[in-house]
Amino acid sequence: MAEQRAPRKWKCGFPVRPLDKRGKTDFAFALIIGGVNAVIIYFIARNLSAESPLFRTLFHSYRSLLVLLPVVFMAGLVTARLLTSLIPFLYQFAKFSLVGSMNFLVDMGILNSLIFYTGICNGPAQSGLKGVSFVLAAVNSYFWNKFWTFTRRSGKRLRTEVYQFLVISTSGFFVNLLIDYLFVNNIGPRAGIMPQSWAQVSAMAAAIASLCWNFIGYKFIVFDAGAPGQAVMQPDGTGITERNG
Repeated sequence: MAEQRAPRKWKCGFPVRPLDKRGKTDFAFALIIGGVNAVIIYFIARNLSAESPLFRTLFHSYRSLLVLLPVVFMAGLVTARLLTSLIPFLYQFAKFSLVGSMNFLVDMGILNSLIFYTGICNGPAQSGLKGVSFVLAAVNSYFWNKFWTFTRRSGKRLRTEVYQFLVISTSGFFVNLLIDYLFVNNIGPRAGIMPQSWAQVSAMAAAIASLCWNFIGYKFIVFDAGAPGQAVMQPDGTGITERNG
């Protein structure tokens, strides 16, 4: 088991362990995720700038986003690290949220590109495009959550873990697809929103629903930190210990 270091008090009064290499790596990843998100937003806004003032604004301000998002993401992770002594697992949830934001934009970005280049924005074919974007975002989610958010290193067999991940992700896929289909084909565009933009609104609602579903499933089933022999990250992300049976 890894040696436990005594927490120290910062000026703000929160007991926080000294920042180690893993903490620095986490903050670096937060910056990277913020930068990736800004780039994806740029491409989405470019494709939709002709039909929406909001996307035109985002398109012309992407340079600011390229600086702002990484800073905001790192600040959020720092804040979560400070507060994790008061709210257990907050640091882990913050990392999951950062990965979730990137997965959401990967999903949105791929869907946006497919809609933009095919012209398909409703009907069963649109659901097929949504399925493609969701699957690719799920692959991205697996690697980031396994090796960064939940820091799985040992314990459960890879085959079992992948099987559980596929079950949770597949069920999350149907939740995602159902919400998206209802928004696009049953509710329909509202408030004067154009069909292509409404497809993005439906994707947003679907992504939020599947995000909540997947966090519960990944944390308590796929990457369950209570499994004997599994590597477990400390609440503030500063160390890894081995859970004994």
